[in-house]
Amino acid sequence: MGEIFEGAVSTLRRHWRTMLTITVTISVIAQLANTLTNLYLTPDPVRVDAKPGSAEALRQSVEYLQASLLGLVPTMIITMVVTLFTTALLTIVMSRSVLGRPVTLAEAWREARPRLPQLLGLIALMPAIALAVTVVGLLPGMLVGGTVGRTLIAFGTIAAIAVVIWLYIRFVLASPALMLERQGVIASLRRSSKLVQNAWWRIFGIILLTLVITLLVTLVVAVPFTVIGFIADGSGIGDLMAGRNPDFGWQFLTITGIGGVIAAAITSPVSAGVTVLLYIDQRIRREALDLELARAAGLPGYGTEPPSGAPAN
Repeated sequence: MGEIFEGAVSTLRRHWRTMLTITVTISVIAQLANTLTNLYLTPDPVRVDAKPGSAEALRQSVEYLQASLLGLVPTMIITMVVTLFTTALLTIVMSRSVLGRPVTLAEAWREARPRLPQLLGLIALMPAIALAVTVVGLLPGMLVGGTVGRTLIAFGTIAAIAVVIWLYIRFVLASPALMLERQGVIASLRRSSKLVQNAWWRIFGIILLTLVITLLVTLVVAVPFTVIGFIADGSGIGDLMAGRNPDFGWQFLTITGIGGVIAAAITSPVSAGVTVLLYIDQRIRREALDLELARAAGLPGYGTEPPSGAPAN
């Protein structure tokens, strides 16, 4: 685990110009899109009655759900596009770094571009699988209703969360397999499942620690900008103090967006690096990929022919 984190951070230091150019450019575009979405596409906050009747409470719940979904869809689309380009480009940079070869942004884009449609399909398929599992877990309780239904919903939620986590770790190496082995979406999922087999808990621990570290770094960077944004946007903090849904303006969204860009520039390369290095680590353990990498890097004493039966790279 220590070597994987060290490798991810050292790659960021070694190729910081390329990696930061990728993450900062994509993050700035994403933050700008999110800011415009929040200002012009997100519905106005729903006015909530403090003491509603049963019919009014139902109407407020429906309106709140509709507003939440309308505000969530553009954000999900932006997140999917950002994940697509960040994953594609950083995976190429990391794979070149393992061989000790420099890579420019133009080279990374040229190599990643043919794989973007397949990667988009993979990125779209993963939340679809999670949604399907969640629906299956909640549907029995929703159909039964009453006290029994609520109990079934509680157990179904726990079971769905467990299955989604299990599947996420099972398929976490699919994106580097798709990019580096040039496989299709389903083949990449199968490839990841094979590589994770018998190592689920170790990979789960490393991924969980990575998420915790990136979350802490994001909070450390974002909280000061959020506080400054509250101070700069008096109307938003006034709404919060009055117990109303805050309606933030340009000042708050711009300042917090800058914090988001800085946080993403730090955490995205490390997260991508950990995933790629986990993929390489599993292939070394199972397929002696280290010999093939040494051969590809041109180290003396390793010949020029890959071992028989090794997957193409």
